[in-house]
Amino acid sequence: MAMLHIVNKSPFERNTLDSCLRLARDDETVLLIEDAVIAADQRTRFKDLVQGAQKRLNFCVLQADADARGLGKYLIDGIKPVDYDGFVDLVASHDNVQSWL
Repeated sequence: MAMLHIVNKSPFERNTLDSCLRLARDDETVLLIEDAVIAADQRTRFKDLVQGAQKRLNFCVLQADADARGLGKYLIDGIKPVDYDGFVDLVASHDNVQSWL
């Protein structure tokens, strides 16, 4: 079963991203939304963590949230930006959704 993991908390404030990456299974998808999009910024200390996880997980970022935080041109290579319709498509195309609060 394909699982979509949705993370919304800043990795600077909470450890939800770490927990998600530790428990997610190979080939599952992680969607970063709200303040979690900061983890997709290639200028932060989370770059290596995310790039390492990209070897086994698929990463997406909600484009509107990334743009609102000025991250558009600083996203880590290989992270797929999605709009709100893409967000809905991700939810609909996965068997299960886990929101990491």
